[in-house]
Amino acid sequence: MFETRGLDLSALPETTTVERPRNPEHGDYASTLALQLGKKAGVAPRELAAALAEELSSQPGVKSVEIAGPGFLNIRLDAAAAGVLARDIVAAGSEYGHSGALTGEKINLEFVSANPTGPVHIGGVRWAAVGDALSRLLRAAGATVGTEYYFNDAGSQIDRFAKSLLASAKGEPAPEDGYGGAYIAEIATAVVAEAPDVLKLDDLEALETFRRVGVELMFAEIKQSLTEFGVQFDTYFNEKDLHDRGELQEALDRLREQGHIFESDGATWLRTTEFGDDKDRVLRKSDGDWTYFAADCAYYLDKRKRGFDRVVIMLGADHHGYIGRMKAMSACFGDDPSKNLEILIGQLVNLVRDGEPVRMSKRAGTVVTLEDFVDALGVDATRYALARYSSDSPINLDIEIWTRASNENPVYYVQYVAARTFNVAINARDKGVTRGEAADFKPELLVHEKENELLKTLGEYPDVVARSAQLREPHHVARYLEELSGAYHRFYSECRVTPQGDEPVTDTHRARLWLNDATRTVIANGLGLLGVSAPERM
Repeated sequence: MFETRGLDLSALPETTTVERPRNPEHGDYASTLALQLGKKAGVAPRELAAALAEELSSQPGVKSVEIAGPGFLNIRLDAAAAGVLARDIVAAGSEYGHSGALTGEKINLEFVSANPTGPVHIGGVRWAAVGDALSRLLRAAGATVGTEYYFNDAGSQIDRFAKSLLASAKGEPAPEDGYGGAYIAEIATAVVAEAPDVLKLDDLEALETFRRVGVELMFAEIKQSLTEFGVQFDTYFNEKDLHDRGELQEALDRLREQGHIFESDGATWLRTTEFGDDKDRVLRKSDGDWTYFAADCAYYLDKRKRGFDRVVIMLGADHHGYIGRMKAMSACFGDDPSKNLEILIGQLVNLVRDGEPVRMSKRAGTVVTLEDFVDALGVDATRYALARYSSDSPINLDIEIWTRASNENPVYYVQYVAARTFNVAINARDKGVTRGEAADFKPELLVHEKENELLKTLGEYPDVVARSAQLREPHHVARYLEELSGAYHRFYSECRVTPQGDEPVTDTHRARLWLNDATRTVIANGLGLLGVSAPERM
C-alpha cells in the first residue's frame, strides 16, 4: 500500500512507540511518527500520516484513526481490543511486564558496600532499597544480573575499628580517630565472650583478635540487617581476598602491558590523565604499600574476568570525584567506559519529624542506621519511600507522613488498592461472580469511561518497567503505581463488580472482575519490583 504512493520506506523503523494523550478526546493513543519521519520518507508529514492512517484503520481492533494538525495520528481502539488486555494480564500473572529489552546483557550490580566498622547508615539504606529494586528491574527486562557487596576488610579503617573495640573492652575511651556509639561496646563484649582470654594477650595479639572476630561479628550483623530488610546479595566480596590472591599485582601487570604505567619518586603510577582524569593516580606507594585505588583496579578487573559485560557501581554523594578516575581506569584496561562501566551517584537522605532532622541513633551516635529507619517507618514504607524518588536528588522523609494510614502516605495509597482488589474478588465470589473460562470473557462489555482509563493505564506497565530498567530509575515504577491506584479508585467508585440486592449476575460483572484481578496483578508485580508487599488486608 505504501509502495503505491511512491514512498521511500527505508526510513521507517520496524517498531515505534505511541503515547496516551493527556486529553482523552484525542483518542486512546497518539503518534508523532509521521512528523518525525515525513522528511526522511520524502513526503510531507500529513501525506505520510494519511498513508499510516489508512493502514492502521484496516488493522483488527482499531476503531478509527484521525489525522490532526500537520500530521498527528489519534488512534481509537474498539472496546473488545482494549478490554482483552485484562485477560492477557491475568494469564501472564507475575510475568506481566517482563520483557527482553536487556536480553544478552550480563550486569554486575554493586551497591551498599558499607565498611564493616558499624551498622548500615542512612546513605547505605537508600542504596539497599534502590539497588535491590534496580536488580529486580534489570532481571525483569531480561538482563543477567549478579548483585554484589564489597567490603573493605583491609586497611586503616579496620585498624581504627579494632583499636576502638580493644579500648572499649578495657574500659578506656575510644582513640581520637576511632569509632564511637553503643554498638562498639556491644561488639567488644561479644568478642570477649567468643575469646575469653583476649584481654590477657599482649596488645598486638589482642588487637589482631579484635580485628578478626570484630569484623566477622559486625559484618554478620550487617548481613542480618539487610536480610531482614529484604536484601540479599549473590556475592559478598572481601577486599582482603584481592590482596591474598595477588590480584593487585595481576591488575598492575595488565595495566603495564597496556602501556599506561610509569614510575616516579619511587612509586608506581597509572597515567589516567590520558583518559580525562584530572591527575594521574598512584597504585603502589614508595614504601611498597598498595593504594585503595589499586584495589579498585583489581576489583574491576576481577568482575570483568568473571564475565560481566557491564559493571554498575552505586556510590554515595561524597564519592562523586571517583567517577573520572574510575572511567579512566576502565579505559586503561582497554575497555569502553561508556559500555563497560557505569557509576550511579545517590544523594543525601534526611529522616525528619516535625520538620526537623532526626539525627541521633541509639546505637551509632550521630548517624541514623537501617534499624532506626525500619523502627520509624517499617520495612515496606522505608523501601517504597527510598525507591520513590530519583536517587540523584536529596530527599527529606517525614516520619509523620510515611506512617500515616491515609492517602497522603504514598505506600499506603498503593497498598490499599492491592488489598481492595483482593477483597473485591472475595466479595464477588461470595455474590456468585466468578471470572469463568477465558474463552467466555467478553471484553467488548468494558465500555465505561473509567474502565477504558484503567485499561490504558494497565497497558503502560511493560513500557514503564523497560524504561525504568534502561534508565536505572526505579522511581518511575512507584510513580506509575500511584497513577494506577488513582485510576482504579475512579473505576471502583463508578463500576460495580458485584450485583446489588436481587440484581442478577451478568457478563458485565464478570468482565469487570477480570479487570479488577488484572489490576491486582499489576499492583503486586510493581510492588514486587520495589521489594514491597501487596497485602490482602489493611
